[in-house]
Amino acid sequence: MRAPIRAHVKAGFFTVFAFSVFTSVPAAQDKSAASNDEIQVRQLERAWNQAEAHHDSAAVTAIVTDTLTYIDFAGSLMNKSEYIRDVAKTSYQADHLYDEGLKVAIYGNAAVVSGIYRETGTSKGKSYIHRVRFTDTWIKQNGVWRCAARQDTLIPNK
Repeated sequence: MRAPIRAHVKAGFFTVFAFSVFTSVPAAQDKSAASNDEIQVRQLERAWNQAEAHHDSAAVTAIVTDTLTYIDFAGSLMNKSEYIRDVAKTSYQADHLYDEGLKVAIYGNAAVVSGIYRETGTSKGKSYIHRVRFTDTWIKQNGVWRCAARQDTLIPNK
């Protein structure tokens, strides 16, 4: 009686082992692809900071979708053309605009980025320091990542 039970146990073990080996290969491939996507999105976030700090409307235009929804930390809702006009304004000048850490989650052709950025500069002759928590939603279309939505929340000074 023990021989048939051992045969079933061995067959079951082999089936589970084979399944885990063959399903881990695609998962590993997906992870490396997500890793490349994550790197691209992180690079785009940094490029966006630099483009905004330098009032580079053309660079920002290439980073966001035509259907962008942007909510700034004052609660203003802007579409792409309104946001690009805002970027072009020279009434403020950022000295530094950098992230304090990003969390990137890739979901196939979508990504959600959250983090905090710090911006220092002058606006209408007065110095400012802003710390802002943000969430960006990125979409990958035709192999290109673009931001489709952004929400900023000003972190009050203590």
